[in-house]
Amino acid sequence: MRIEQKATIVSSSTAALLVTIKMVIGVMSGSVAILASAIDSFLDLMVSLFNYFALHQSEKKADKKFNFGRGKLEAIAAVMEGTIISISAIFILYNAVMKLLQPREIDYMELSLIVMVISIFITTFLVLFLVHIAKKTGNLVIRADALHYQTDLYTNGAILLALAVIHYTDFEIIDPLLGIAITVYMIYSAFPIIKEGILMLMDIALEDEEIEKINRYLDSVQDINGHHHLTTRRSGSDIFITVHVVFNVSVSLFDAHRISDKIEAELEELFEDERVHSIIHMDPYDDSDANEEYLEYT
Repeated sequence: MRIEQKATIVSSSTAALLVTIKMVIGVMSGSVAILASAIDSFLDLMVSLFNYFALHQSEKKADKKFNFGRGKLEAIAAVMEGTIISISAIFILYNAVMKLLQPREIDYMELSLIVMVISIFITTFLVLFLVHIAKKTGNLVIRADALHYQTDLYTNGAILLALAVIHYTDFEIIDPLLGIAITVYMIYSAFPIIKEGILMLMDIALEDEEIEKINRYLDSVQDINGHHHLTTRRSGSDIFITVHVVFNVSVSLFDAHRISDKIEAELEELFEDERVHSIIHMDPYDDSDANEEYLEYT
């Protein structure tokens, strides 16, 4: 089992625990903020379960039906996660506005405070774990999950602060006002997740730094006369690279093929934490100027 899948199991189990605690106390206390946090944790649970499914499916090898694998399931999962965050934010906004119109005191204040402290403690360890896995693997799904739980951590901290203010000042209106603030923050956090997932689905090229790394390597290969028409895309944890490599016209097909295999192997070493799929087009001369229909890549 990949470490990314293990991470989604940990996040799913944590979310299930938080849902149970927050929902019970939220219903008992009547706090919009705690109920909003409980709903968000429930959505976290659903998303983490879907993320596990997406990662499990995306690691399957290419087959007759999916010739390039199922890596884009990771991008779909990221888009869904960002969308769910946005929808839950709208629901929180609705409840906050309703409480502004129909104020209600929060009951079980001390218990609510304890619940939020426990929630922050648990979520902090989960965020640290997910951030570690995200940095180690660079996986989009885990990065989205880590960002999601970071959002939860910040909102839980704000909720705890609001409950403390209400407990000591009876300033009840801070609860729905905080709900509105949480809504804004959640939508703001969801946007980059959705954007990155959509760009991956649209086959956006690798980052400029990564493309430059590939170009520097190809420039250093002694057995070729040059290269052109470098195209790249990312699909989940898979990277696809296509490039035209120029050989001396006198080089045999056997030698050109051997050198191309070496280039493919060394391209894999450039991205050792990801799966690299390279296609080397072998040119007997530089025909880059004769193919104006190609886009220019720098």
